[in-house]
Amino acid sequence: MGKMQNKVALVTGGAEGIGATVGRMIVAEGGSVMLCDVQIDKARALADELGENAQAFELDVRDLDQWHKAVEATVERFGKLTVLCNIAGISEPGNVVDGTLDTWERTIDINLNGPFYGMRAALPVMEKSGEPGAIVNIGSMIAIRAAAFVAAYSASKAGLLGLTRSVALDCAERGVPIRANMVHPGAIRTPMYERYKFSGADEPENIERDFAATHPMNRIGEPEEVARAVLWLASDESSFTTGCDITVDGGGSIRS
Repeated sequence: MGKMQNKVALVTGGAEGIGATVGRMIVAEGGSVMLCDVQIDKARALADELGENAQAFELDVRDLDQWHKAVEATVERFGKLTVLCNIAGISEPGNVVDGTLDTWERTIDINLNGPFYGMRAALPVMEKSGEPGAIVNIGSMIAIRAAAFVAAYSASKAGLLGLTRSVALDCAERGVPIRANMVHPGAIRTPMYERYKFSGADEPENIERDFAATHPMNRIGEPEEVARAVLWLASDESSFTTGCDITVDGGGSIRS
């Protein structure tokens, strides 16, 4: 039996990158997954590939009504919801003076409001299942060690860390068997990273070198390395772990 046996997960950002990798691992470990993304064609293609234990749902995480529909669709398809993985996110450069207001608002909407809406919609349904549940939110090493060139991203991920801990405490103090934890990736080889790499700001090899150098291990991480941490927190293997944040960043968050 896999570590996700009898678990039903809703994963945002499930069409590609870390979200898609988490979805694959959930199914491989015996669970079921609703792959939610605005890139619905990609999400559906992955769900078709994974088989009967996966389905796709079009979700803009900025819309609370869509969140309720996604949760409802998950329960209708798989009978329950026990795991929520908030993985969808964006990162765009800009400090508080030069960054656009649109960048600030979109980043906060997707990276912070999105998980808030997701937990607001999912928690009552997860509680109703009567089974142990888990919420895993994706942060960033920048939530711990801020970066000057991504003000909105830094704020959104630091805010999500506080929100995750608040939810963990609330569930524990109310005796609700739902844990909330966070994973902080460093630079990971995902489509979002590739957009930075080929942004035209410098030669791609120079950008890769600079990103790698922000990690003491001096390399870019892989989605599978983050997904393994997510699955541990989503599974019963971490049953006494809540309000925790795990870094998967090659030591980047502790560099002085």
